[in-house]
Amino acid sequence: MLSLKTKTKMPSPGEALPARDQPIVVPETHYVNGHRLVPTFPDWMQSAMFGLGCFWGAEQTFWGLPGVYSTMVGYAGGLTVNATYRDVCSGLTGHNEVVRVVFDQAVVTFEQLLRTFWESHDPTQGMRQGNDAGTQYRSGIYVYDATQRHAAEASRDAYQEALVAAGHTAPVTTEIVDAPEFYYAEEYHQQYLAKNPGGYCGHGGTGVACPTGVV
Repeated sequence: MLSLKTKTKMPSPGEALPARDQPIVVPETHYVNGHRLVPTFPDWMQSAMFGLGCFWGAEQTFWGLPGVYSTMVGYAGGLTVNATYRDVCSGLTGHNEVVRVVFDQAVVTFEQLLRTFWESHDPTQGMRQGNDAGTQYRSGIYVYDATQRHAAEASRDAYQEALVAAGHTAPVTTEIVDAPEFYYAEEYHQQYLAKNPGGYCGHGGTGVACPTGVV
């Protein structure tokens, strides 16, 4: 059985679980809004990807926002191709639990998604979120282009200042990296809290508002 210390440490390539041959198959449509859950998406849509703890609550945070076309949960940022939930929970894949957001920039901007991201979790906790500990619960923004990277880094710096001003001394630990390969999580994880309204959701923010107009 892996210790907590092991589960909160990124595995090396030699420690990572081997790849699986087959990707996880999910429904073609979103359980909540009926839009596409798998490509292709309308040409004018853009994508964003976030990790902010347990992906059940993370996905619910985004799917109701105006301008969000679709959301889907999966695994990203690790080493094991086509990992399963059991693999990820072992701590030996390096993957994060992430939500990918497909959105219409004309209705909701990436900066507005960033504000939701920062205010919906505590980005200072490292490899954990509340009582959930492990590499799969780390805070992360996975950017698709230079514009998203600039916005993400500017919002991180502004939110760090806001946290300090509010009396929080811990530094933001959010990783901001180029968007890695996204592997869909199992069907039952997709839109989980819509299917299970009383399900667990360990999300909780710092209570500090993210400054607007930082980009």
